[in-house]
Amino acid sequence: MSKKRANKTLADDSQEVIDLISKMVDDFCREQLNGEYAVLCRTLTDKLARKRPSPLLSGKPNTWACGIIRTIGWVNFLDDSCRTPHVKLTAIDKHFGVAESTGQGKSKLIRTMLRIRQWDHRWTLPSKIDETTPIWWVDVNGFIQDVRHLPREIQEVAFHKGLIPYVPADRSSNTEAE
Repeated sequence: MSKKRANKTLADDSQEVIDLISKMVDDFCREQLNGEYAVLCRTLTDKLARKRPSPLLSGKPNTWACGIIRTIGWVNFLDDSCRTPHVKLTAIDKHFGVAESTGQGKSKLIRTMLRIRQWDHRWTLPSKIDETTPIWWVDVNGFIQDVRHLPREIQEVAFHKGLIPYVPADRSSNTEAE
């Protein structure tokens, strides 16, 4: 087999694995969660697929699907019974046929690899961003402050540093105009 053909086969095999993981994640989100979770889980899957080499190509696809959903669920407190939707993280493990320690471990690996933390606005459900107060906390001269109540200039700096998802002053101006 030529080298060019061997690389094409490798690329095709890689895409098949990534597609399988994506399908598993999409199916779970459709059956047990909602569209917002599906979008975030797909975004996380795509981000992992773009890493070189992609970590998705090592290990079992069901373990990666479990870890991806667990990670997004962990950020969004999916296992909190006061939230809708609500799914225990261990139920995700059972669904994918992986041990709890394996599901936890894969999620931890993803969080470490991509520096994901709780209240991370990049991975928070869009419908929950405005009501998730810790997303808006910033350290100003050693004091934790809600950036939504600070001058626009400070909001812009926080936004440009990637600390907040948008400039709140822009959003409130648009809301008042409507």
